[in-house]
Amino acid sequence: MRTYARSLAPQLPRDVYILQLGGLLNAFGNGVVIPFMIIYLHNVRGIPLGLAGLAAALQSTAALLSTFAAGTFSDRLGAKRVLLGALAVMTVAFALMPLIRTAWQAFAIYAVWGFGSGSFWPSQSTLLAWLTPAERRSQAYALQRLTMNLGVAVGGVAAGLIASVAHPRSFAVLFFIDCATFVVFALVLTRVRTPELHPERASGRWREVARDRVFLAYTCLNAAFMASAIALMVELLPAFAKNVARVNERQVGIIFALDSIGIVLFQLPIAKLLEGRRRMRGLAAMGVIWSISLLLVWTAGKFTTATAAAIVLCGAMLVFALGECLHGAIHAPLGVDLAPPRLLGRYLALSSLSWQVGWIIGPAGGGFVLQHAPLVLWPAAAGANLACAAGALLLERRLPVHVRLTPFPAGSAG
Repeated sequence: MRTYARSLAPQLPRDVYILQLGGLLNAFGNGVVIPFMIIYLHNVRGIPLGLAGLAAALQSTAALLSTFAAGTFSDRLGAKRVLLGALAVMTVAFALMPLIRTAWQAFAIYAVWGFGSGSFWPSQSTLLAWLTPAERRSQAYALQRLTMNLGVAVGGVAAGLIASVAHPRSFAVLFFIDCATFVVFALVLTRVRTPELHPERASGRWREVARDRVFLAYTCLNAAFMASAIALMVELLPAFAKNVARVNERQVGIIFALDSIGIVLFQLPIAKLLEGRRRMRGLAAMGVIWSISLLLVWTAGKFTTATAAAIVLCGAMLVFALGECLHGAIHAPLGVDLAPPRLLGRYLALSSLSWQVGWIIGPAGGGFVLQHAPLVLWPAAAGANLACAAGALLLERRLPVHVRLTPFPAGSAG
């Protein structure tokens, strides 16, 4: 057991650990606000659920647009500079959140947030890839998922103790905390070395990325997973729990935190388990696990209420976390392995687009379904995840042979 516990240690460069520390602090701020964004718009500001879902979709649309620029600038100017700019934009966006009173104000501020977040994710992923040896990237991205979810878990619990629909100013406190974590992350980044830019960076073009049909198919598959699973669980589950299952704000915070706690507990063991195994089979297993979790959410709304519903939703979140651990150890490292080094920023930007597209389709469509037929949403999403699992198995045949398996770290007993 002691040997196994030591084998879970990622053994990454010092700069990667510093970057992950900043990500942990930033994730705490995300955990404080994300579970309550739809609740804030709907229950505090009186914006209908359908329009609140559209605001979330607009945020993802703005992020989608900024992602292209982030990929180009990450390759040409450096991912660290782009990440610092993204943090500054998101600080402004969340400082303005307390001013929302109408739907159009929510749309405007969410658009600013989207321009920042669309640059944040590809630049952070690109920076992490350049700082990490190739054979350790699976462990590095797994650790990133772990630290981010640890921060979200603690933040979600803290937010559940602060937020109250009866006291709208409590949400301003949440937004202030999130702004502070953006600033702290920027300060931590000053201690991370700036990787050298690729000598052929000027020759890179987006059309080269667009010609890679295998990577495009992989990106579309991830977008489908995002739209039918993570986007729904993150954006719409809190509102479903509050307004359909009659779960209170503190319980919503705990439910949201349990997803992150599950990732903290299982991420590194699952990353270890995946070493030497077929990546697309892991994504297929993820789709099956997520479909089970979504059916548990439906069960909570159909057959239970209040505390009983909260208990079922806690179980759904823990099951969902197992699938997220598979995603964390497979998705980003495989995207990096498929990318030519001089186009790494653009490839990871396109990979990030799959998240944004999922966050457009999921909240926009799901928000209206949630408003008119909330119990239909979750079984339909479960079926979509099973279809995506089948798609992952079909796509494996088109992947280059050398990337189909998760690599063993250097020095491990493969």
